[in-house]
Amino acid sequence: MTMRRAIGLMSGTSLDGIDVALIESDGKAIRVTRSDNDRVAALGPTAYRGYSDEERALLTRALRDAESVSARTDRPGCLPEAEAFLTRAHAEAVEALLAENGLTPADIAVVGFHGQTVMHRPQERLTVQIGDGAALARRLRIPVVADLRAEDVARGGQGAPLVPVFHRALAEAAGYAGPLAVLNIGGVANVTLIDAEGGLLAFDTGPGNAPVNDWMMEREGVPFDRDGSTAARGAVDEALVAWLLQHPYFKKTPPKSLDRHWFSYRLAGHLSTADGAATLTAFAARAIQASLDHAAARPTRWIVAGGGVKNRTLMAMLQSLLEAEIVNADDLGWSADFLEAQAFAYLALRSIEGLPLTFPSTTGVSAPAPGGVLHHP
Repeated sequence: MTMRRAIGLMSGTSLDGIDVALIESDGKAIRVTRSDNDRVAALGPTAYRGYSDEERALLTRALRDAESVSARTDRPGCLPEAEAFLTRAHAEAVEALLAENGLTPADIAVVGFHGQTVMHRPQERLTVQIGDGAALARRLRIPVVADLRAEDVARGGQGAPLVPVFHRALAEAAGYAGPLAVLNIGGVANVTLIDAEGGLLAFDTGPGNAPVNDWMMEREGVPFDRDGSTAARGAVDEALVAWLLQHPYFKKTPPKSLDRHWFSYRLAGHLSTADGAATLTAFAARAIQASLDHAAARPTRWIVAGGGVKNRTLMAMLQSLLEAEIVNADDLGWSADFLEAQAFAYLALRSIEGLPLTFPSTTGVSAPAPGGVLHHP
């Protein structure tokens, strides 16, 4: 198969903005360049389109309105408005990336459009990502693969995490051998465990940034705890963390996934702002540590990506808890900020090649499953 350019798009549960990334791949191998010290260089150009306060408020309302959804096509409340906005904003983000890099729609084979998850109930075979793939394809004049989670959920999988097959391809391209963990800390945190033979085990570890972000928005009117500075001033309520870790989710055998709303910041409502931030941050870190209960072999290296890498308090907690090398993806030449967007470009290429996106050991689907719906311009 021929290497082709693809663009991936990601708007995560943290509701901060849209990540855009371009890669070259044939759906199996990934084209990379290496720096003088043999690190993997950037896979391709990236861009970011942040959400304004008003746009973030619209998406927050959409998350609330989606609680009444009972079918994938339901669009109660402000969901139609939010979906139209998301589609338009993603189009603008792709157009900006193309313009900044002297590219045209003809240079891109496909766009991987994740959309915005507003409901994820795999136990009910229901997952909803808003965003109009057909409208995006028409505007961009580029084929778009959307609805990347739906097929897996329909086949009995968890629909998440979707990125493990990309993590393995990236590790192979970099020459890294297992046991290795690739940890993404977004609103929800997920891990890919790669064993010495290249076998995959992947699952959501638990809450990531979402409870802390919600806590900071309510208490301070800011969207996140910058650098983990508020948590650094606080004291962890160890009893509350221990109680939270008794949730049945942490005992469940993976693959497994959860919804952003499963663990509410309001459980820390009796604490001061700093103590609440510290406690919710510690909860995320301990949940990640608990993922080792399911590892066949303890990873010797954890490569960490996502917004959580910017939280110095969280990263320090992980360094203390995991007893392994903790590496910011950026320090390897990977992209902590754009790893998921790159993954959705890769998954879109796999989708149009008819290759599986998910596996029994990553989502619990009964057999390796394809995914995505292709929309032509």
